[in-house]
Amino acid sequence: MEIVRTPAEVRAALVAAERPLGLVPTMGALHAGHLALVRRAREECRSVAVSVFVNPLQFGPNEDYDRYPRAFEGDVAALREAGVDLVYAPDAATMYPPGFGTTVDPGPVGAVYEGALRLGHFRGVATVCTKLFATVGPDRAYFGAKDAQQVAVLRRVVADLDLPVELVVCPTVREPDGLALSSRNAYLDREQRASAPSLHRALEAIAAAARAGEVDRDRAIARGRAELSAPLREAYLDVVDPATFVTVAQVRPPALAIASAWAGTTRLIDNEPIEAQP
Repeated sequence: MEIVRTPAEVRAALVAAERPLGLVPTMGALHAGHLALVRRAREECRSVAVSVFVNPLQFGPNEDYDRYPRAFEGDVAALREAGVDLVYAPDAATMYPPGFGTTVDPGPVGAVYEGALRLGHFRGVATVCTKLFATVGPDRAYFGAKDAQQVAVLRRVVADLDLPVELVVCPTVREPDGLALSSRNAYLDREQRASAPSLHRALEAIAAAARAGEVDRDRAIARGRAELSAPLREAYLDVVDPATFVTVAQVRPPALAIASAWAGTTRLIDNEPIEAQP
C-alpha cells in the first residue's frame, strides 16, 4: 500500500492502476462504516484508493474542526489490512494553497436541512469531492447512505458538471441498538449514548406509518417525534424527496424520512427510506 500526499504523487502512483478504480473519500478516524465502503470497493474494483483528509472547507467557524477525531496511524493499519492500494492524505495547504478561490456551489439541494444548519457545508463537500475526483480519476466513488443529503448533493454535482464517476451508495452500518456509526459518536456521554438510538426509532416509526397506509405528513412525523427520548433535542424531523430534499406533501414512496437531533453539543443525523412495498 502506497501513501501519497500531493496530486502529482497520486497521478504518478495511479498511472498504471488496473481498472476499474474505486475511491472511498473519508475524513479519517475510520470505523466499521468506512471499512464497509472499502470492502465494497475492494469487491467491485481492481484497484482501490482511500482519501484521508479532514476538510476545513466543510466546517463552520464554530464547529469541531480542531477537535475532530484524527487517528492516522490506526487508519493506515486498518486500510492496509483491508487491501487498499493507495492512501491519499494531503494537508490543508496542499488542497487549498494560497490564492485558492474556486468553490462548487451545489444549488438548492445543498441549501436546506444540513445546508441551512451548517452554512457553506455542502459547498465545502462539493468542492473537496470535485477535487478528489479530478485528482484520483476514479471510475466509482463510494459513500454511505447515512449522509443522504451529501449523496444528493454529489449526484447533482456529478450530473451538472458531467463528471465521469459513478457514485455507489452503501447501506448505513449501525450499532446493535440501531445507532448509525459516526466518528462523532465518540463525543457522546453515557446518558446521551443511551438515548441516541431513539433517533433511528423515530425514523422507523415514520416509515412504519407509511407502510401502514398513513399518507398525512404531519401525522406520520408526529408518530416519529413521539419516539425521541431525552436528552436528545430535535433539530429537524421531516419527509423529503430523496433526490431534491424538497419536503413532500404526502408520505408516498419513494420518499426519505430524515432526522437530526442534538445530544449536548453533538448533533446526530440519520435517515430511513420509505419504499414501495413488494
